[in-house]
Amino acid sequence: MITLLLLLGLALIIALVMVSVFNRFAKNRNLVKDAWSNIDVALKRRYDLIPNLVETVKGYASHEKSTLENVINARNAAMQVPQDDINAKIKAENQLQQTLRSIFALGEAYPELKANVNYLDLQAKLNEIEENLERSRRYYNGSVRENNTYGESFPGVLFIGVFKYQHFDFFETDQASRENVKVDFS
Repeated sequence: MITLLLLLGLALIIALVMVSVFNRFAKNRNLVKDAWSNIDVALKRRYDLIPNLVETVKGYASHEKSTLENVINARNAAMQVPQDDINAKIKAENQLQQTLRSIFALGEAYPELKANVNYLDLQAKLNEIEENLERSRRYYNGSVRENNTYGESFPGVLFIGVFKYQHFDFFETDQASRENVKVDFS
């Protein structure tokens, strides 16, 4: 009888641990998805702004066609990535960020563009979006850190296969985005 009670008590403890781990996995996954949705909103605002920025630059730097096409192509590629593939979306966004920097480099080369009210307004809006993205990225990365740490530590690591644990990548800039953009006008 005592053995049966001990086994039932042990089974109950194991069940409670499993429920707790499952709930923590669910909570962490939902925090990451919530954090990603904040980023997604800012990305959509940026996607909507980019064509206006490109059109404004076209009027002043029409012979910089390849730079402008690269920005549009990067934007379109980022928009094509499925919403639920967060890791692929991060890579596409890093590429878009790199091409956007080249547009601002054009502004430095064309003083009349840099003085254009539309260009300045679009640049200010894009800077506001980028600041919002930066805050959202920090929140997202904190959520990812919490999720990944729990999945890689005890007791979470014991149940990652059972509860379909999902590892997420951090939203970090790639090496190319960390380097200064060089635009050659020769």
